[in-house]
Amino acid sequence: MPKNAVRLLVVSNRLPISLKRDGDEWEIESGKGGLVTAMAPVLRNRGGDWIGWPGAGSDVDLGPYLAEYSKKAGYTLHGVNLTEDDVQGFYQGFSNEVIWPLFHDVQSRCNFAPEYFKSYYDVNGKFADVIAQVSTPDDYVWVHDYHLMHVASRLKEKGETRRTGFFLHIPFPPLDIFLKLPWRHQVIRALLDFDLVGFQTFRDRRNFLQCVTTLCKGYKPSGRGPVVQIRGEGRVIKAGYFPISIDYKDFSSQARTRAAAELGDQVHDAFRRRDLVLGADRLDYSKGIPERLEAMRMLLTKYPELREKISLVQVVVPSREKVPEYQNMKRRIESLVSEINGEFSEPGWVPVYYIFRNLDRNELVAYYRTSKVALVTPLRDGMNLVAKEYCACNVTGDGVLVLSEFAGAAAQLQRGALLVNPHDVEGVADAIYRGYHMSLDERRSRMHKMQTTIRKFDIYWWVDSFLKAAFGKHLDDFPPQEVVDYHTSEG
Repeated sequence: MPKNAVRLLVVSNRLPISLKRDGDEWEIESGKGGLVTAMAPVLRNRGGDWIGWPGAGSDVDLGPYLAEYSKKAGYTLHGVNLTEDDVQGFYQGFSNEVIWPLFHDVQSRCNFAPEYFKSYYDVNGKFADVIAQVSTPDDYVWVHDYHLMHVASRLKEKGETRRTGFFLHIPFPPLDIFLKLPWRHQVIRALLDFDLVGFQTFRDRRNFLQCVTTLCKGYKPSGRGPVVQIRGEGRVIKAGYFPISIDYKDFSSQARTRAAAELGDQVHDAFRRRDLVLGADRLDYSKGIPERLEAMRMLLTKYPELREKISLVQVVVPSREKVPEYQNMKRRIESLVSEINGEFSEPGWVPVYYIFRNLDRNELVAYYRTSKVALVTPLRDGMNLVAKEYCACNVTGDGVLVLSEFAGAAAQLQRGALLVNPHDVEGVADAIYRGYHMSLDERRSRMHKMQTTIRKFDIYWWVDSFLKAAFGKHLDDFPPQEVVDYHTSEG
């Protein structure tokens, strides 16, 4: 693209790749997670840049690896070098032992170690340095998630002027919870240094505005609608809610291919054509997996007629496996699976199938196609894209989504999903039972409502609405530069 063209820069804790050591060599692995799923199709071939940590030590020359992947991906990668101490204090410490549990309403898991915030502040400065090096004041810098709430503040401290937007992918807590953060003033002030602060839901934005008016005297919100203004100290900051989504067309199209149909039939045959209830989650205490398993136990106890008719397929994607707390959680999940199967299994039938690994996209789509019920029951979640992916892949239009009322997706999908309190295991069991016996007409009506919403408010709508609010730009202002076969290039 022309040298002086305006670019969109995405900044996140991790790049959409990670570097893994294989002996004396380093291998590139494509990243996982909702942000990669959301942003990679948007940046591809639009001349965009992505800034983040690639997962390697600070002694590694990142250039050749990032250049190699950039050619295939259709956008340019820039790495931020972090030391092991940086990763421990900034990522494992402040991000995941302070902000993650606090913002997910699990204050008992917080470790408010003072050194964690210093590391967080310093690492945000390293990200600001790379942004300053590879961008111009005309570029649009879109910063993502709770790891990088101080980036705009650090840029300003360094005398760098950039147009910046921030999007929080996790929930923003209510005032009484946020006040427990020892660095509450620093964090809320840092967020106000962005030009736009975006959230998943109206509730998250409302919580943020309450914190601003309480902690930042002189700042006053005004306006109505998805985007409002905050005036204070001679500045105007925007705050809005923009529910993230998926590439509906891409998921739906793949689910309708012959290959997906054949793989779906293989899955169905493997379970002897029984009806499947699907759970698919990353290993984390916010996902409510033990509570879901207890709901399955309650279902089989309360409604014995469903035994041998349905099975729960629980997929758990490994995460933070070296952290003792997550190791304990994994053991608890495996213990519950063993208990339930030991109590209810019959020859030729197992009530819970447990899969502890990453499923590739083809496998996941096959399970989405095949499952009669999707069980998406986090205790707290910013959005949850699994719920939307399941709906997009439900080609027969008769699947049932049982969805936690504490997932951000509930605000958009409440007219079609069966909303539940994940702490109420009997209520979740009753919802599964209701979904199993629901009439075909009602199932199709509910699924149609959800698919219509997800199709209309897809990932491109999300990006377009954020860019318009933040910078007065549309996605079409960053047109594709060329077309490549990225399905092949990214494996």
